[in-house]
Amino acid sequence: MSNSDKLRSAAEQLGPDGLSDLRSRAAENFGTTGFPTTRMEDWKYTDLSIASDISVAALDDFRVDLPPSYEIPDIEAHWLIISNGSPQVGGLSAIDGVDIALLSEADVDLQFDLPLADLNLALLSDGLKLTVNAGVNVDKPVGLLFFDDADTDSLVSQGRVIIDVQKGASVQVIEFHTTRGDARKYANVFVDLNIEDNARVDYARLQARDLSAVQTARLSVAAGRDATLRHFALDTGGKLVRNDLVIDIAKTGADVEFNGLYLADAGQHVDNHTRVDHRVGPAHSKQEYRGIIKGRAVWNGKAVVHEGADGTDAQQANHNLLMSERAEINAKPELEIYAEDVKCSHGTTVGQLDENAVFYLRTRCLDEEQARRLMTHAFAMGVAHRCPIDACTTWVDSHVEDALNALVAEDAK
Repeated sequence: MSNSDKLRSAAEQLGPDGLSDLRSRAAENFGTTGFPTTRMEDWKYTDLSIASDISVAALDDFRVDLPPSYEIPDIEAHWLIISNGSPQVGGLSAIDGVDIALLSEADVDLQFDLPLADLNLALLSDGLKLTVNAGVNVDKPVGLLFFDDADTDSLVSQGRVIIDVQKGASVQVIEFHTTRGDARKYANVFVDLNIEDNARVDYARLQARDLSAVQTARLSVAAGRDATLRHFALDTGGKLVRNDLVIDIAKTGADVEFNGLYLADAGQHVDNHTRVDHRVGPAHSKQEYRGIIKGRAVWNGKAVVHEGADGTDAQQANHNLLMSERAEINAKPELEIYAEDVKCSHGTTVGQLDENAVFYLRTRCLDEEQARRLMTHAFAMGVAHRCPIDACTTWVDSHVEDALNALVAEDAK
C-alpha cells in the first residue's frame, strides 16, 4: 500500500462525523503535494524529512483511540486539553463568557490551502472552536495544552483550534506545547484567531517539547478595526521546530506587537517565520525576536505594506547570540512597501558575547561562567519580560533561567 493510500485509509478510520468529507478531500490534496521541501523558498533552510519519516512510520500502525495522558502546567488558567491530537471532551471546563464546541459539531469553514494544513485536516480526530462573546472580559487566561505521549511507537498528532473574539471582548490565551515518552513524535498544529473590532487578545505560545519531538505550528490572525494583539513566543525544546505567525490587518487602527525568544542547543533546529500584511492604514505592527543558539536557527520576518495602506507604522528587529563556533542562524528581514506615507524599519544582528564585557565582569569578582551567564540572561530577558500574561511570568522566568544555565554551563566546559 502506498503512503497516499495509507493516509486515505487513516482519514477514513477517523469518521464518520462532521469532518469526514473534509478529511477525504484533504487526504487527496496531500497525496498530491506531500511535505514542503527545501526547494521552496519559505522552506529553504528547514528540511522536514524527519517529519515525513515519523508520519510514514505512524501510518504503518495507525491507531485512532490512543489513551489520554497529560500534565497540567503550573500556570493558573482555564485549561483545555488536546492529548495526542484528541480534544479531551471531559476536560472542557465551563468558562464564563466563552462558548466551546468540537469542530465536528460546529459550523466552521476550515481552510486547507497549504500542504501541512491538508495533512492536519486529513488526520484530525477533532478540534475546538472557542467564541469569546462580545464585551466579555474573561476572568483568567484560557490555556490550550497540546500534550503528546508515546513510549514505543512513532506518534503523529494534529491539533486545530479556532478562536473568535467578538467585538469589545478581551481574553488572554496560553498555547502550551509539551511531550512525554521516548518515542519519536511529530505534532502539526494550526490555530486561527479572529479579533473583531475593539477587541483585545494577549497571547503566549510556550513550546517545551523533548528532543524526540518535531513540531510544525501555524497561527493565523485576522485583526479588526482598533483591535489589539500582544503576542509572545518562547521555544526551548524540540529537535526540529517550525513556527509560522501570519497576521492580516484589513481594518484601520489595529495595533499588533509580537515578540519571541528561541534557545537552540546543539542538535536543535528552530525556525520562526512571521508575516504581517498591512492592507489599510493607519495601523501599527512591531516585532522583535531574539535567539541564543548553539545549534541551528532560522528567522524570517516579513512585513508587506499594500497599496493604499498610508499611515502604516511597521517595525521589525531580530538579534542573535551565537554560543559556539558551530552555531548557525539564517536571518532574513523583509519589507515590501507599496504605499507612500509610511514609517517602516527592519534589521538584524548576529554576534557572540563581547569578550571585553566578559573581561570587565571578571574584574568585578565574577568567574567566566558567571559573567557569561549574566550577559546571556540580560540578553534573553530583554524580550522574555515582554510576555503579556502575568500568569506565565514565573514559569517563563524559571524555564528560561534553567535553559540558559544549561547552555552556558556546557559552553564553559
